[in-house]
Amino acid sequence: MNDAEIKLALKNWRSLLRSYQMPNHKKAFIQIANSILPSIGITALMIYSVHLEMYWFLALLAILNGLFLSRIFIIQHDCGHQSFFKEKNLNKTVGLMCSVFTSIPYSYWAKAHDFHHAHNGQMEFRGIGDIPTMTVEEFKNASFFQRLSYRVLRSDVGILFIAPVAYMLFSNRLPLYNLNKGWKKVQRSQVYNNLILLGIYIGFAFIFGFKAFLLVQLLNIVAFGIIAFWFFYVQHQHEETYREWKHNWDHLLASIRGSTYYDLPKVLNWFTGNIGFHHIHHLNSRIPNYNLIECAKKNPVLQKYVTKVKFIESFKCLRNKLWDEKKKKMVGWREANLNLI
Repeated sequence: MNDAEIKLALKNWRSLLRSYQMPNHKKAFIQIANSILPSIGITALMIYSVHLEMYWFLALLAILNGLFLSRIFIIQHDCGHQSFFKEKNLNKTVGLMCSVFTSIPYSYWAKAHDFHHAHNGQMEFRGIGDIPTMTVEEFKNASFFQRLSYRVLRSDVGILFIAPVAYMLFSNRLPLYNLNKGWKKVQRSQVYNNLILLGIYIGFAFIFGFKAFLLVQLLNIVAFGIIAFWFFYVQHQHEETYREWKHNWDHLLASIRGSTYYDLPKVLNWFTGNIGFHHIHHLNSRIPNYNLIECAKKNPVLQKYVTKVKFIESFKCLRNKLWDEKKKKMVGWREANLNLI
């Protein structure tokens, strides 16, 4: 794939995408209704299942609700980009409401995610909005403990279970980032969000019973975290992704080469709010998720140069462990000649 060819073919990408930025309130409110109402109903069934001790049914419902929570999170995500509605206050109100369901703090996450968009693929800012990625040389020069920790994090179990659970239960609760000016205010909003969530959870626990509600909410958060984490993980961890130091970084190339076109089955595409068109989203984050399909269909050139990944083959991304700066691609332990810790 030639960078010059991509830049020439997509030199007018801004004008191509501009018309799809316009929010549609009818589509937005329909999406809110068909995402939040089913999630509430499933949660009620889950609480009922605990009282009946139907734990196998509870587990199945948690997976289903994890999918609906992923869809709710996409609404929250779009509100954070100020793309879901025209009005800033309406975006904030709906985003905060969604955060009660997802447990992900609205302002804090939106701020960190905007930083990710501005620096996606820059080597100086790995691990913000994406899972931490070492280079081959960095891994070779790391301490034993650093290599061991990285091995655990980048293992299949680490990616599929440990990282998403830790992210949901700990990372979103603690003010880990202080990235630029004005970040202290966002950190305070994270604390307020945690306190509000705690109050809401205690209230619901009194109403529905502590055991039932806390078990259901824990299962919901874990299932949602695992599902959502995977769909975001795949976007930037494909073999031929894009990573450059800041002085060589290019937004267009980072969006097209550094993101995937995740070609999902229609049902998963619906649950994940068209997240598969991640390259378009990174080109222009002001396009609401419900406009992404139309944008892709009417502008096939956007799919010409991006890495297309189908659902089953996306699990091959688990093989990619380190960034090889010489080969300009992700490699596994064996390809990097790293068979030991």
